[in-house]
Amino acid sequence: MVYVGDDWAEDHHDVELVDDDGRRLARARLPEGLEGITRLHSLIAAHMPASWAQLDPADAAARVRIGIETDRGTWVQALLATGYQVYAINPMSVARYRQRHSTSGAKSDAGDAHVLAEIVRLDHAHHRQVAGDSPTAEAVKLVARAHQSLVWDRTRQVLRLRSALREFFPAALHAFDDLAAPEALELLDRAPDPDRAAKLSRSPIVAMLRRANRRDIDAKAAAIQDTLRAPQLRQPHAVQAAYAAIVSSQVQLINILSIEIEHLGEVVAAHFGRHRDAERYLSLPGLGEVLGARILGEFGDDPHRYTDAKARRNYAGTSPITRASGSKRVVLARYARNRRLADAVQQWAFCAMRGSPGARAYYQALRQRGTGHQAALRQLGNRLVGILHGCLKSGTRYNEATAWTHPQPAS
Repeated sequence: MVYVGDDWAEDHHDVELVDDDGRRLARARLPEGLEGITRLHSLIAAHMPASWAQLDPADAAARVRIGIETDRGTWVQALLATGYQVYAINPMSVARYRQRHSTSGAKSDAGDAHVLAEIVRLDHAHHRQVAGDSPTAEAVKLVARAHQSLVWDRTRQVLRLRSALREFFPAALHAFDDLAAPEALELLDRAPDPDRAAKLSRSPIVAMLRRANRRDIDAKAAAIQDTLRAPQLRQPHAVQAAYAAIVSSQVQLINILSIEIEHLGEVVAAHFGRHRDAERYLSLPGLGEVLGARILGEFGDDPHRYTDAKARRNYAGTSPITRASGSKRVVLARYARNRRLADAVQQWAFCAMRGSPGARAYYQALRQRGTGHQAALRQLGNRLVGILHGCLKSGTRYNEATAWTHPQPAS
């Protein structure tokens, strides 16, 4: 075998090649891009053992293990296309492993390349190779992550809007439970301060509610108008004008993000619909096109990536961890995990209870046993991930009776 450590930066890669005994074969700094990857191939070819000369090129490439701190980008795709064994090493693992080589705290790019080479030489069995996902799954992952990031960005902007309103226009918070609602944004766009809001007649408020497809419009319009016209504390005029400008800009940002979220959601659904496992994902309770795409994108579709349901649960972060020392034993939630996948599974568990009697019964049994809401959702998500693994492994759609035939949690 030949082992390669690749410490990447934006415009270059520091690489080191070592053999089975840990002897350094070569060290170089390569530029990013086609020139760099070509030089890396040449470097590996120049130092491969003589016995490889009789091997097929694909077999020879499979004897090269590369450690790098990322699983994305054109450079990684080029390594995978060549047939190398590529390991995406968590930077935290690299930092801990570096301490085995130096306790002084010294750090360099070339030193990190050596550490990465040693990790794939000695400890590759404890790390995961970059998954061999299909291009369709990779596309689903990209657009689903972008969509999720936009949703998170909109949430941040709504919280900033709430913070600004709380400082000078608290009546708006009392008038609208959801500041991201269309009628709330339209009203704040038209009247971003208490003075203009108090002057609004009932007819424009009714029109806003009607455009938002709300029910009981007249009563809601009256309640909103009364709230906006009620006496309240005010900021000085100049300060109020400054806050109003901030509110207007936040409203515009939220509106733009909402438009892009809706548009990108259609793109997510289109990519997800073309995947071979889309029907199996959609057959599971609580999964729609967008949420299903998020989960599929994070899990990937490499059939050899998860050896069993436990491995998939561990990757999802739904299975607990145990800390045991002597007579002390503590079971804790797994917080070092894929945040995007964990968020999606948590939402999935919550939504599944609406469409699956088995999921609802499982959750209620946990709650009756004294388990908290979030912990119960996490355990339900853990069960659902196992059910998903069974559906994908067997190539079958979800069946309510089959999925919940196992004993429920003891009450």
